[in-house]
Amino acid sequence: MSYRKRTALALASALAGTAVLMAAPAAHAAVVDVDYQCKTPIGDKGAVSPIDIKGVKSGGGYKLTMSFQKGVSSSPVELGKGAMNPSAVIEVGGADQGKVQVSGPPNAAAIPANTPIRIGDLTGTYTPRKSGAVDFTAGVLTIKALGTTTTCTPSNKPGPSLRLDVVTAGGTRSTPDTGGQLPKTGPLDSAVALGMLGGTVLLTGAAGVLWLTRRGQEAVGE
Repeated sequence: MSYRKRTALALASALAGTAVLMAAPAAHAAVVDVDYQCKTPIGDKGAVSPIDIKGVKSGGGYKLTMSFQKGVSSSPVELGKGAMNPSAVIEVGGADQGKVQVSGPPNAAAIPANTPIRIGDLTGTYTPRKSGAVDFTAGVLTIKALGTTTTCTPSNKPGPSLRLDVVTAGGTRSTPDTGGQLPKTGPLDSAVALGMLGGTVLLTGAAGVLWLTRRGQEAVGE
């Protein structure tokens, strides 16, 4: 292989490595078990349901979808088709703070008496007010059926089901106030930092290859 071809191959490998390391993850999702304690018209009930939250960019915000993998609470009587209306709150934390209201359609089929109430997907829209890494955590669930209201509150302080790196419309990523101290970094932040460091090293290496190429050409010219 000629000197010029070996140099071109080394440069291509360096730039490809840079692209891989700089592609740090911008989102992280996890299915989180939520221990709901429910206040119902006939007394207290409890159930644990794995919760999944997904976010999809939509215009100037994000469409959030909250999914329940198991049923919660129950009814002493059958709930006919369309008799149950669910809604919930998603807690927003991290770079931004607040709540997102999500809701879903009534039950598509009758729910037998004394069986866990299966909640369909709940959706809502989140519009960022601050840029940065934002966490989304399952909050209070509300079930309305047959003129009654059941309120289910997470009792186990669940962790976030979703983390998104968001930017406000026309804004830039904010830097949190750390009181003069360096911010603590988690796994995602470490991945970004590693990507930047690796990119810098590889770009420096690429610059060195270009310099060597130039020197090689000068040597051939001589």
